[in-house]
Amino acid sequence: MDKAFIAQRIANKLWTTEDAVDAAMAEAATLMSELVVGRQEMKVSAQTTEKATADLVAAIAALGQARAALVEMHEELSEVKLRCGIRTKLIGGWDKNKAAAPEELRATA
Repeated sequence: MDKAFIAQRIANKLWTTEDAVDAAMAEAATLMSELVVGRQEMKVSAQTTEKATADLVAAIAALGQARAALVEMHEELSEVKLRCGIRTKLIGGWDKNKAAAPEELRATA
């Protein structure tokens, strides 16, 4: 099989994984919001949910570390791609030049 097709398959999985971690981070942030609002609505002391809140903060931090590791991996694989002689631009993922990018980002890109 052509190296570029193999690299594309790996890139697709990397982008999917990055998206999954981003989605998990967003869900965890929503969970934090619901935890705080729910506690206040039930008129429960902050002390009551302190351990759960701290655990969620730790989980969000771990997701942040996972995301940072994936970003580093992405950069390393870009170098590996070149060392393997693959010069083709792989398609997929978020393209900063797409129209879906926020206007302020397109203006500075």
